[in-house]
Amino acid sequence: MSPTVKKFRKSDLIIPISIIVHLCIINGILWLLTRETYSNTTNIIFYNITWLVAAYALNYYPTDRKEKFLTRFHVSIQMYVIYTLAYFAFFSFTAQYFPSLEHQLLVLMLIFLSITWYRVIFFWLLGRYRKSGGNSVNVVFLGRDSTLGKMRAVFDDPYLGYRYKGYFDDNMSKSPTYLGKIVDCFLYILENDIDEIYCLASKFNQKELKNLINFADNNLIKINVIPDHKAIFSRAMSIESYENIPVLKLRKVPLDTEYARIAKRTFDLVFSSLVIVGVLSWLTPIIFLLIKLESPGTLFFKQKRHGLKRKTFWCYKFRSMTASSDANSKMAKKNDVRLTKMGKFMRKTSIDELPQFFNVFMGDMSVVGPRPHMELHTLDYEVSVDKYLVRHFVKPGITGLAQIKGYRGEILKQADILNRVRLDIFYVEKWSLGLDFNIIFETVLNVFRGEEKAY
Repeated sequence: MSPTVKKFRKSDLIIPISIIVHLCIINGILWLLTRETYSNTTNIIFYNITWLVAAYALNYYPTDRKEKFLTRFHVSIQMYVIYTLAYFAFFSFTAQYFPSLEHQLLVLMLIFLSITWYRVIFFWLLGRYRKSGGNSVNVVFLGRDSTLGKMRAVFDDPYLGYRYKGYFDDNMSKSPTYLGKIVDCFLYILENDIDEIYCLASKFNQKELKNLINFADNNLIKINVIPDHKAIFSRAMSIESYENIPVLKLRKVPLDTEYARIAKRTFDLVFSSLVIVGVLSWLTPIIFLLIKLESPGTLFFKQKRHGLKRKTFWCYKFRSMTASSDANSKMAKKNDVRLTKMGKFMRKTSIDELPQFFNVFMGDMSVVGPRPHMELHTLDYEVSVDKYLVRHFVKPGITGLAQIKGYRGEILKQADILNRVRLDIFYVEKWSLGLDFNIIFETVLNVFRGEEKAY
């Protein structure tokens, strides 16, 4: 078959227009506020080239149809940091006139705020444009199973601009979106200006799939192949290429990257140091006296718990109970007779957890992460709870996503541990510094609100 010619569409100008607008913002603000240094041609070239090179290196401009305002907002932050560093580095070497630091920071802040607001307006207008029919792609699906229903949820989002035409499958169906048998798809695709094909690999043998790929390539149509064994997929999967061999990695954790580990560890060190010096330095002696006045025993309670990669470590807390033989096997429960009066207060306000900032400082724990369980419970749950050990791909935390969602303390029924593990796995797969900050903020709010299961 002779290839069809895809027409040029106005939507092809979306990214070039964004680049022009960004450069206009940068040049306009620099000209208005730093006219004395900006008039130099070398400076003008540098400021523009730096932005373009950094944008290319970071893949800053959105090319993925599924991208929304917050999808890759961290890339915008990286872009602003790099541009700031380049700006001051170049400025310090070339400028003869030096505005104040406050003035230069104001200039950069106005540039970044203006570009961010443009990003807000861009995605809002893009959504409106796609809903009205612009920047759309016509898609068909080849083969039918449970995947089709999940993909329809994506295709039916008007913001994304997909125009789902229907599906082909060799099993007849009365569905209104059924278009016929797979062999009939080729003519339909050409006659209806289809832009993308999504097909199930399980519905084709190697020769049929190769013919389908050749057909798509020869007609300038994008083809997307959905591999087999969809039941084993997870939110954390990714595909990497080893030479020319695609490898599906089902458990890629964001904290596996060097950048993420350094960022999280740096935050943990800074945050734990502030708490140790600013709070525990004066609070510990007071707690020591109050605990000693009520009951004999040590200031700290330590217990072996499982952390990263299931390694055992000593977890520290302010002692909130009287000494007992079941301390390492029995969780605290409501109206627990082992609790001291001071212990009840500390648990209600989560003060008893503060010594764990020493664990954070030493590297056994993180400020945010799945809560560590005592050894006996880990041995039980790793057998009785599916995927329980996934939570051990990251360091345990003083607080976590499960805790701010109400799943803390005593486990009364199986659903409690199942939901806790579900949220822990979500955190492992979707970690970001922004998520950590949100969890810390919600944790602080919960301390003041009071929590029903804080006992």
